[in-house]
Amino acid sequence: MKTYKYLLLTAAATFTFNACDSFLDETARGVGDSDQLNGPAEVEKMVIAAYSSLGNYQFGDGLHAPWPYGDLRAGDSYKGGAGTGDMGDFHLMETFVYLLDDNSYLDKRWYSGYISIARCNDALKRINDLTEEEYPKKKSRQAELRFLRAHYNFDMKILFKKIPYIDENVAEDDYITISNDVYNDQQLWDLIIEEFRFAVENLPPKQDELGRINANMAKAYLAKALLYSAYEQDEKHNVVNINNSRLEEVVKLARELSSVYSLSSDFADNFLCETENGPESIFAIQHSANDGTLKGRLDWGAMLNYPMNSEYGCCGFHQPSQNMVNAFRTDDKGLPLFDTFNEKNLSNADDVLQNNVDPRLNHTVAIPGAPYKYVPDFIFDRSWLRDPDVYGEFMSLKEVVRPDCPCFGFVLPFMSSSKNRDVIRYDDVMLWEAEALIELGRHNEALPIINKIRQRAAASTARLVDVQGDATGKFVIDVYKPGENCSAWTQDFARQALRWERRLEFSQEGFRFFDLVRWGIAEEEINKYFKEEQPRRTYITNDVRFRKNKDEYFPVPKNQINFSKKLYKQNYGW
Repeated sequence: MKTYKYLLLTAAATFTFNACDSFLDETARGVGDSDQLNGPAEVEKMVIAAYSSLGNYQFGDGLHAPWPYGDLRAGDSYKGGAGTGDMGDFHLMETFVYLLDDNSYLDKRWYSGYISIARCNDALKRINDLTEEEYPKKKSRQAELRFLRAHYNFDMKILFKKIPYIDENVAEDDYITISNDVYNDQQLWDLIIEEFRFAVENLPPKQDELGRINANMAKAYLAKALLYSAYEQDEKHNVVNINNSRLEEVVKLARELSSVYSLSSDFADNFLCETENGPESIFAIQHSANDGTLKGRLDWGAMLNYPMNSEYGCCGFHQPSQNMVNAFRTDDKGLPLFDTFNEKNLSNADDVLQNNVDPRLNHTVAIPGAPYKYVPDFIFDRSWLRDPDVYGEFMSLKEVVRPDCPCFGFVLPFMSSSKNRDVIRYDDVMLWEAEALIELGRHNEALPIINKIRQRAAASTARLVDVQGDATGKFVIDVYKPGENCSAWTQDFARQALRWERRLEFSQEGFRFFDLVRWGIAEEEINKYFKEEQPRRTYITNDVRFRKNKDEYFPVPKNQINFSKKLYKQNYGW
């Protein structure tokens, strides 16, 4: 595993292309002429370079980690840091109204996305020119690259909607001639879906190297793309139809995957280095440390998300919202407080001990007075926060590690770890299946799926203890028992339960905003959040709002439109 991670890290440096000045008598080391990269051994390294883009999270280069885009914009998290001006582009994203198409961070994110796609295209072009006799792995490597290209395009699609689709058949000099308006919304989804279908059909079910794409990963991502595309949108981003045939295929794929993957026994296992790549992990970005390189391939997407205490030191970003924390409250029957959850605040460890809560709260949120990251005598304190008067008293837990973990690493003045980040887990697949079943009117089939997720949550309390071994919360959670602890399991009630379950299960993982847009309820949910959260957070002013038919997607960056000489078209509303 570590050797493969090392390859992912180093490939980008191996293929740096520079022109040599005339005064140089020989080619510099580490610089290759393009024609020298066409042999099977060199192409293998080009494939690894395409994989390497998965870990390009650097803040200054267009952060690929999902939390700024999926959590901050959904009301699940605050930006955090030292006030609204610290990483101010993220502040503009979470408050919407002053975000403009000339935002430099969006331009970097667009650019970095297409760098990733270009790596796939470059490798594919070279592979296509090789015979299977020359390169026996040809078909498998083509499928891996098309999966990766589809993954990068998927991310660009859910962020920007109108994107140019560029494959290996387009010459680099012709990139500028490809508009982002060639295909409509559904046609773009079809292109992405076709990539995943190719990967399913041409990959083995297992690979020898951990982290390398296999057919089951492709099935899972195919199911995700089908689910997103099933909610058909018009030009104004309104959901105008739900494609049932695509939902049926989501159910079929999810059921095929049920024989390959399973839930981990403890929810915590998904967020610890020592239990990564477990039975629940499907597609994970593999990180590394102590791999022979200068800094390792650490999770740069979490480098600012640690507390400001002596064991860590920086930088206090990605703080769960009060609204999100309150959503974990349960009633005496162990079910969510759908309508009244936000009427009472959970503020500290005592509140969590005195009020019924879902145990996933303590896996997800660092709470003042409670143990931090499953260490009973390592108590999270308000003094660890950078700016609690602006951003409240909670920190995100899932992406961080303990300071004594062998995977923890300093890259001064920041820090991170070699813990993997799951892009797709089996709990996600299970809830996709449940969602599809509910929308198909087969909500009774979704009930046991949702209940399995809740049963696992209820059983995930072994690590949630203090130094005396007592529970760190009043954990009250139960499955849905229609007619006993809840009303009849109608389609509407099942839909509400499913959407609530997704919010709790994946809190702080960057999915929420894209769920809301997919379901067509972003304006309703986000503006309700702003109204209720405004008295708690001074930076949520009266003009902060989500604008329907606009804020569902980022604008196509102005720099990119100018670069295309106005060939690119702007998203509706911008």
